[in-house]
Amino acid sequence: MREVEVVGVRVEVPSNQPIVLLREAAGERYLPIWIGAVEATAIAFAQQGVVPPRPLTHDLLKDVLDATGNALTEVRITEVNDGVFYAILVLGSGIEVSARPSDSIALALRTGTRIVCAEEILDDAGIAVPDEREEEVEKFREFLDHVTPEDFEKPSG
Repeated sequence: MREVEVVGVRVEVPSNQPIVLLREAAGERYLPIWIGAVEATAIAFAQQGVVPPRPLTHDLLKDVLDATGNALTEVRITEVNDGVFYAILVLGSGIEVSARPSDSIALALRTGTRIVCAEEILDDAGIAVPDEREEEVEKFREFLDHVTPEDFEKPSG
């Protein structure tokens, strides 16, 4: 397992499908995972420090974990089958719960929990970005600094 960091969320063009972009903490590979609009908003909220007046689902789950004293200790992205990614929430009690990576990432950001990814996934689905492309990555990061959760809402109509 390799530790990964959340770079942010963006919308894939032309499909308008949100993705979360992870980066290998000690390496040059990036891992894009296609996610739903609600999860993209939840991740963006967590990254921007937005605190809703009432807890959203991921905030509620964090509160339940806090109230029961069963902390989230690690998020593991474990496999990908037919383009579908799978994750496991590892709790302090040793219990492991299967979850979607998008939900797992949203929860990890709220709890400050480390995220790891199976080496095989990074080998198969990761995208290496050599240093000479770092300028493009920096432009992408700048974009992420200015994106808002509303950018992921479906247009009405």
